Parts: sequence; structure tokens; C-alpha cells
Amino acid sequence: MIGRLNHVAIAVPDLEAASAQYANTLGAKVNPPQDEPDHGVTVVFIELPNTKIELLYPLGENSPIQGFLDKNPAGGIHHICYEVDDILAARDKLKEEGARVLGTGEPKIGAHGKPVLFLHPKDFNGCLIELEQV
Repeated sequence: MIGRLNHVAIAVPDLEAASAQYANTLGAKVNPPQDEPDHGVTVVFIELPNTKIELLYPLGENSPIQGFLDKNPAGGIHHICYEVDDILAARDKLKEEGARVLGTGEPKIGAHGKPVLFLHPKDFNGCLIELEQV
């Protein structure tokens, strides 16, 4: 069902410093910040030859990333994102298998302008999983 790895998301306490570290220290292509109000985050995508890194920073008072950073002040890996061909078919199969889809269970539009869903980390070895339709 899952396709290629789309990105690994890292919550960061300082978006500007993290972006500079990837650009200057690691020599990566760093895209400009983009606000995603529906998800409560500002994101920066780092482009790699085989995938992307997504830096996450809280946007607004109710950002889910703020809670993560409160527990992990230095930041850390927040989720991994896999591509799927049909997000509704993937959702339905996962639910049949007993996996929990977070939120309402209906896809939202993600940072790439495509439908996304998140799966409960307790169902996937402690890892928050994002599915993105390609």
C-alpha cells in the first residue's frame, strides 16, 4: 500500500537556526518557510536527492508542535510521511486492520497541496505516520 518515503519531519525550537544549519553546515537546498495555518505549523522543506526533510515550527497558540517541543525542548523527529496512490482506499484498509486515523478521519490538504492523513503512533511502534496521496 505505501509507496516511497516522502519526508521525515523534525520539530525544531528555532526554525531560522535549523534552516541555516542545513543550508550552511550540510550544504542542502533549503526552501523558504511556509505557514500552514490548518495544521498549526510553519514548515521548511529541505530537498535531498532521494527524499525531503520537513522542519516544523509552531504556528499559533494551539499548535500541536508546541506540545511536542514542550516535552522535547531540543526538538526531534516528529513523524515520517509515506506516499500512497489512493488515500481513501488506504484509510479504509487501515481502519479495517484496526489502525486509528487521527482527527476526523477525513483527509486535509497538506503542505504540498495534496491530501494527507495521520495515523496514531501507538498503532505503529511509537511513530506518528503521515500518508500523502500522490
